[in-house]
Amino acid sequence: MKVLVIGSGGREHALAWKLSQSELCTKIYVAPGNAGTEEEPKTENVDLKAEDLQGLLSFAKKQEIDLTIVGPEAPLVLGLIDLFEDNNLLCLGPNKLAAQMEGSKIFMKDVLKRANIPTADYKVFSDPLTAKKFIENCDIPIVLKADGLAGGKGVIVAFSREEALEALNSLMVAKKLGSAGNNLVIEEFLNGEEASFIVLCDGENIVPLASSQDHKQRDEGDKGPNTGGMGAFSPTPLITEEFNKKVLYEIIQPTLNELKRRNIVYKGFLYAGLMIDGEDIKVLEYNCRFGDPETQPILMRMKSDFLDLCFKAASKKLQNQSIEWDDRFALGVVMASEGYPENYKIGFPISGICEESSSVKVFHCGTKKELNEIRSNGGRVLCVTGLGDDLNDAYEITYKATSKINWEGSFYRKDIGKRKQ
Repeated sequence: MKVLVIGSGGREHALAWKLSQSELCTKIYVAPGNAGTEEEPKTENVDLKAEDLQGLLSFAKKQEIDLTIVGPEAPLVLGLIDLFEDNNLLCLGPNKLAAQMEGSKIFMKDVLKRANIPTADYKVFSDPLTAKKFIENCDIPIVLKADGLAGGKGVIVAFSREEALEALNSLMVAKKLGSAGNNLVIEEFLNGEEASFIVLCDGENIVPLASSQDHKQRDEGDKGPNTGGMGAFSPTPLITEEFNKKVLYEIIQPTLNELKRRNIVYKGFLYAGLMIDGEDIKVLEYNCRFGDPETQPILMRMKSDFLDLCFKAASKKLQNQSIEWDDRFALGVVMASEGYPENYKIGFPISGICEESSSVKVFHCGTKKELNEIRSNGGRVLCVTGLGDDLNDAYEITYKATSKINWEGSFYRKDIGKRKQ
């Protein structure tokens, strides 16, 4: 089977790595890929951007691709799945309408509201002056969310009125995130621990993946600005077997039912960001794809044939499917460029990437190869991922490998997996 993976980050490297292990796989193309993906068995990078829908379509037709798997959210929101399916190409991911679960915070919150799924109370604003008046009189802290896609950087938690007004100005007036900030969701601040709950859907059936926990803030102690994610681990003790059933039947299934009521069939990965406070579970957000960096530790633990699973999901044949998992814990640490998530420099040579083993894998997030030298090429550059018998063991194994890697301006959090559970 020939597979096309779309994207260039750590998630896509992990996807290609896992897909290549399948006996069903004969060739993987990654568009555009990175320095890590091109080193994987059966894998070749293709110089096409993830948003080049027509270019990707032409390539898939020419190469007679059997299955296309879309990593990032942008091409999904642009309608890549619709385009491919209109041309009779099998692909895994939600169509343009379903991808609005991530493409529009307003759409997503309305789905939750209509389905009576617990979420933070919220208000929607299209006028900055009206939003300013609301902020001047509301309870603090509050959370401001740009309606559109913002690469994981459109959510700002304001712990003072001054911070909230500054965030409002940045998003709606200065347009720091462009059109993503044309409309704004302002919602109540929720206490608790965040967890990631990701499922695979075929339009009818749901197969849950292993639980995981992301670390979104840039700095240790969950401080600093929001990022695309600075590390993750799987499984999380927050999601017990009882919680797993509760999330499936009280959150995921009602969400899919509400979408179906709107004549929207969801196929692909669906990621629920949850806030857990004791027995209370609320949905923070939905993403329409596999999480990054959650993908890396989750796939490190997957023992089942990932390509077979993806093919069955794309073919609407997930009924009676289950996934076998490694009992060990996996922990991933993102190494980033100085200045991330704001302005950062690229092009620095990277040293110390370890010899990989059965318990450690270095996934490339933003790298390129020049004259046989791997250089930094993004804000998030690497995700070092390790397996251990427990969370502390995974922590020690992963950080030992991480400590050996360096480039000018590199940094990483040293507390991934160290939250109190």
